[in-house]
Amino acid sequence: MQGLCQNCLRARIQMAVTQNLLTKTLRWYIVFAVIILLVTAPIFYFVTQRLYIDEANETLKLHKKEFVRYHLPTLKLDSIDTWNRYNRDEKILPRHPKHRKDKKDKFSTVFHFDELSHENEPYRVITSPIIIEGKPFTYTSKINLVEREDMMKSVAYLFLGLISAMLIGLYFITKVMSVRLWRPFYNALDHLEKFEVDKVTKTNLSQTTINEFARLNQAIEGLIQKNTSIYNVQKEFIENAAHELQTPLAVIQGKLEALFQQSSLTQSQSEVLEKLNESVSRLARLNKNLLLLSRIEHDQFSTSEQLSINALLKKHFEFFAEQAAAKNIRITLNENTEVSVNTNPVLAEVLLNNLMFNAIRHNLPSGTIVINLEERHLSISNSGTSTALPQEKIFDRFSKINPSTQGSGLGLAIIKKIVDLNRWAIHYHFKNDLHTFTIAF
Repeated sequence: MQGLCQNCLRARIQMAVTQNLLTKTLRWYIVFAVIILLVTAPIFYFVTQRLYIDEANETLKLHKKEFVRYHLPTLKLDSIDTWNRYNRDEKILPRHPKHRKDKKDKFSTVFHFDELSHENEPYRVITSPIIIEGKPFTYTSKINLVEREDMMKSVAYLFLGLISAMLIGLYFITKVMSVRLWRPFYNALDHLEKFEVDKVTKTNLSQTTINEFARLNQAIEGLIQKNTSIYNVQKEFIENAAHELQTPLAVIQGKLEALFQQSSLTQSQSEVLEKLNESVSRLARLNKNLLLLSRIEHDQFSTSEQLSINALLKKHFEFFAEQAAAKNIRITLNENTEVSVNTNPVLAEVLLNNLMFNAIRHNLPSGTIVINLEERHLSISNSGTSTALPQEKIFDRFSKINPSTQGSGLGLAIIKKIVDLNRWAIHYHFKNDLHTFTIAF
């Protein structure tokens, strides 16, 4: 049982330092989407720009073909100025001496001042060699790129908008679908976290059509049933063994008491009987404590009522004082406030008795015990060993700091079990040569 709790604690710590599976998946999805956007956006822009330039070149070639076919054959030298005057985007210019040998069309992007917009605007220009009445000229035609660039930007923005909308939509769809698909897994995880082997709970795992999760649910149900079965067998064995041991132990103690009454016992026989009686008494206490632990673990003290800790201390104080007087131990009780808790009265008495017997048993001759009752806190301090107890072993079962003591090593384990059952807290500290156990209600 304790191992199971430790495993649960380790699992929760591991969950605390790890990332949520869906969060981690979506994080990588976002990183991938951002990389895709950063890579595809400039590629799309430059490819679109290249296509746009190619389209402009084809248009200029078409203008040049139309000019060569329909206008060049009838064009005369004296009509060149008229042509240039009435054609804003097409011009016939004298060929530059450097370009007299050019025979191919050339394309370029230049900026011209536009009188209508009063600013320099980009143009795509074709320059082509032509012959008019035997003389070389250069034909130029230009296309304004501003409108087409605006269109290209609009297309680019539309593309980016569509891609972004698609990625955002896919993100939320993936998130919603992932939550829905992984719901059986999280349900199984919650069920495992809330599972307590000593509580009879019905498994209520989500039905799923996903093979992996269906196998997981089957494995969990099988594991729960197996552990519950093993636990019930152990529980039944402990209870039966404890009950069965009570009768022979009582018979042995009765026989030993009868032997003590005989007057013919020698000194050595009396010493042997005394040791036997001490061992049987110790075994009886051990059996009683084991049975009590088993009953606590199996929730057989479920009834509770409002109980005054002050009244409980006063009720048993005289008995504790008598026990302490045997070792000349002085007990001091400080009641600073009235403390009332809702708990099982039997367990409350067991808790107080074990704390006090622990303080008396592990005390020094002529030592001290100080009981402080403050708001929602009960602390019991006692003198004892000059060093602090190991924190990691204090509440372990059968853990005995001093092997020579007559205790069973279960007193503090029972205290811890009662505290955990009531969802209280217990703390130990060593200060000013006093060992102090404090319970926070």
